[in-house]
Amino acid sequence: MQKLICVILCLLFPISVFASDNGYKITYDGGSLPNAKAGNDMTMVLDGNNIHIMKGKSEIVTIPASAVTEISYGQDVHRRVGAAIGVAVVSFGIGALLALTKSKKHFVGLTWNDSGKKGGIAFQANKKDYRGLLTGLEGITGKKAVDTDTMNVKN
Repeated sequence: MQKLICVILCLLFPISVFASDNGYKITYDGGSLPNAKAGNDMTMVLDGNNIHIMKGKSEIVTIPASAVTEISYGQDVHRRVGAAIGVAVVSFGIGALLALTKSKKHFVGLTWNDSGKKGGIAFQANKKDYRGLLTGLEGITGKKAVDTDTMNVKN
């Protein structure tokens, strides 16, 4: 019965109604998006020609895939010292082990130039979707993602 209802709903409603289910969960870190603050949870939806950034059900921006000039990615690794200190109060042994664990954050950056309208965005991707998101972005834009962790910057 549930499958029948799902089939009927899929036929009656366009796929775009369910676009948020097909997107990648991201956390906005900064950039040129209007009305967006760092730490906002958003969804990135990739279709054949566009990259849609959604906040809830409202669309913040649509970026033509052909306008993307660069895709970059990197990881911010930090030790869970704060968590270790909290646990150390209860059990010194467990707290010491937690201090040695690492937490990775997966960041992605996009820059674009849409007929003179330039912009950029940096966001944190879900660790489960990170590789799929990068592959999807590379696929629709034709650009190769650059690993910022391997770049050597000299001042």
